[in-house]
Amino acid sequence: MLLRKTSLVVSLAVAALIASAGTATAAPAAVADPAAPAAVAPTAAANPVIVVGGLSGVAVAYEPIAARLRADGYRAFIYQLPGLGLGDIPASARAFATYVDQVRASTGATTVDVVAHSEGGLVSRYYLKRLGGTATVGRYVSLGTPQYGTYVANIVAFLGLGNCAGIVACQQMTIGSAFLADLNAGDDTPGAVRYTTIRTLQDELVRPTGNAVVNDGATNVLIQSYCPLRVVGHLGLVLDGTAYTIVRGALVDGPVRPNCLAL
Repeated sequence: MLLRKTSLVVSLAVAALIASAGTATAAPAAVADPAAPAAVAPTAAANPVIVVGGLSGVAVAYEPIAARLRADGYRAFIYQLPGLGLGDIPASARAFATYVDQVRASTGATTVDVVAHSEGGLVSRYYLKRLGGTATVGRYVSLGTPQYGTYVANIVAFLGLGNCAGIVACQQMTIGSAFLADLNAGDDTPGAVRYTTIRTLQDELVRPTGNAVVNDGATNVLIQSYCPLRVVGHLGLVLDGTAYTIVRGALVDGPVRPNCLAL
């Protein structure tokens, strides 16, 4: 039953990706203007927060979590992955490095915090681990990121759609890929960055869900460990109120105290 359900989800996801591929190359690497003023005055001394989108994630899909951050006083920016994240993850990470520098220059901040969804968490981690990003990031928070891969990517071949239907990022998120072997070699949490991962048992696209954690001192939060009745899907991680209370706590180095009733 799980296999049939997962197959259906993957089929729909791949179909959506293929449909968007024709326009993905025209998508800007950075859709938010770093110089644009925040809707709400930032909290004193708080780092700007960059919300990093996931595979096929258009910027508008992340506006709800960015709006929550702005309402809490943060200077929040949304980074849409180049080509909607269909291409090479290290290439996306290099583009992200440029965007981080733009945000730092426009805000005058020395460091930024990163809240990354799905593939965006891998792009951000590659920036931290391979491109010197630990010098410019204070906190890293991932939402449903396949840190150690997902068999949903592997199963695309099983469905007869070829090697991830030719989508490079999908190939790189396959369990056992050369990309993940390189990213996860050695220390998972380099530098002085504070690492937090957030995952949910109902994640349809990260399987096994335990692959959404990182080792070596990260704070790994399973929503249902605190809120057993909370149902949150993969896309829901950027919309769910309980998930956001965990994000908010991570951004102030607070204890893990999810609000299970948050809207």
